Amino acid sequence: MLKKSLLLAVCAAVCLSTCLVSAQSVQDRLQRLMNPSTGAWTADQIATMAKLRDAAMQAPYALTELRHLTDNIGPRLSGSPQAQKAVEYVADEMRALGADVHLEKTSVIHWVRGTETGELVSWPGMAEGTTQKIVLTALGPSVATSPDGLVADVVVADSFDALRKLPEGAVKGKILLLNEKFDKRLAAQGDGLSAYGQAVVYRGAGPSVAASLGALAVLVRSVGNADYRLPHTGATVYANGLPKIPAAAVTAEDADLLANLTQQGPVRMRLTLTPQTLPNVDSYNVIADWKGSEHPEQVVIVSGHLDSWDLATGAIDDGAGIVVSMQAIHLLQKLGIHPKRTVRFVAWMDEEQGGEGAATYAKDHASDLSNHIGALESDLGAGHPIGILAVGKPELAEWLRPVGHVLEPIGAATITPSPEAGEDIDSLKGVPQFAPNQDSRFYFNYHHTAADTFDKVNPQELNENAAVMVVLAYALADSSTPAPR
Repeated sequence: MLKKSLLLAVCAAVCLSTCLVSAQSVQDRLQRLMNPSTGAWTADQIATMAKLRDAAMQAPYALTELRHLTDNIGPRLSGSPQAQKAVEYVADEMRALGADVHLEKTSVIHWVRGTETGELVSWPGMAEGTTQKIVLTALGPSVATSPDGLVADVVVADSFDALRKLPEGAVKGKILLLNEKFDKRLAAQGDGLSAYGQAVVYRGAGPSVAASLGALAVLVRSVGNADYRLPHTGATVYANGLPKIPAAAVTAEDADLLANLTQQGPVRMRLTLTPQTLPNVDSYNVIADWKGSEHPEQVVIVSGHLDSWDLATGAIDDGAGIVVSMQAIHLLQKLGIHPKRTVRFVAWMDEEQGGEGAATYAKDHASDLSNHIGALESDLGAGHPIGILAVGKPELAEWLRPVGHVLEPIGAATITPSPEAGEDIDSLKGVPQFAPNQDSRFYFNYHHTAADTFDKVNPQELNENAAVMVVLAYALADSSTPAPR
């Protein structure tokens, strides 16, 4: 054992060493704050980023384009005439900026929503001869009931675990409601995407699970944050080898109603859904290249998805992502900036119903993904961005630090490692991927509902997102060395 005096000396030395290291660490941080490194960029390039940031905050371009896309063209469901009109419109706008534009053909589902009604015809305590309306909307690509609808008893399960505990045969020949609740507290803390991820599996897998148990139809509690009696639509998946049964999302209020009434006794419901799945149609990704001055073969993608659901006009999902990506090309053109590498705008088609546009791009460009230096996608609305999500090597965060410093005046300086940055760019394996790190507290109030309209977009926050997209796109396209991969 060490003598007491020696032990005290050792402790003092350790404390002194720790204090010195801590002091040095603080000194290093202060030095970085006072004299930030320009990293892979020159001082002139950093100044250009600041110029792009400020121009993005002043330009009305994104808001003007969004208003036309939503109000004039409207809902843009894959395979619809509006989706095709949007393709033509965005391509023409990119040509007007002087970009090299081409349309990349892809085959997409053509699902058409029909009648969708629900009503209770029998329940405990009802007034004789009455019915009670249930507000719902079909999930894409749900199959139809008969034109007259189906009538069956309702069974409610709050989770897959609760469903497994029901007696054998409890669901057979009935309408199953999967009543998993969206985690509002998680969303309120700024992590709406995780809350969505926990609940959306019920929408995706619900019809197949219900069909495997003999259900005639399935209802899913709306995967969303707002209780305004708004149903949230979205895509579902039918598993091979199982019957396809009608599937709909029901409002949170009506899900609670059904849960309450079924606890009191038998509840019988009439459900009518008449959607159609027509033959696939040809559609397109819109691709517009702002050619690089030194390495035009090297590409940085800036993107959003052009299709939307049909209940509203797709302002936050994903009109906002489209127009902030368009604005990146607009600002490069307006300021006469030609980075070393090509900045490629992509308006993806069919993100909502299967991702065929992204799959087509990944297949068609498989041989040149090594020349894709980075890919950006905006698909979480237009809330205030606190910074950048980065998918790839851990070194990316440090490499992007100078870019974060440029974005600090708009409150978007944080670089956060992430497992994903966007559904469409996720197919570009090995390519560094990025997205604005947006405030998601309110996004799922409107997502996939009839309330996803132009008025939900804050013009200043839309421009903040445009600033993140154009600054980052330029930084990736003009850096002295490519982003780590």
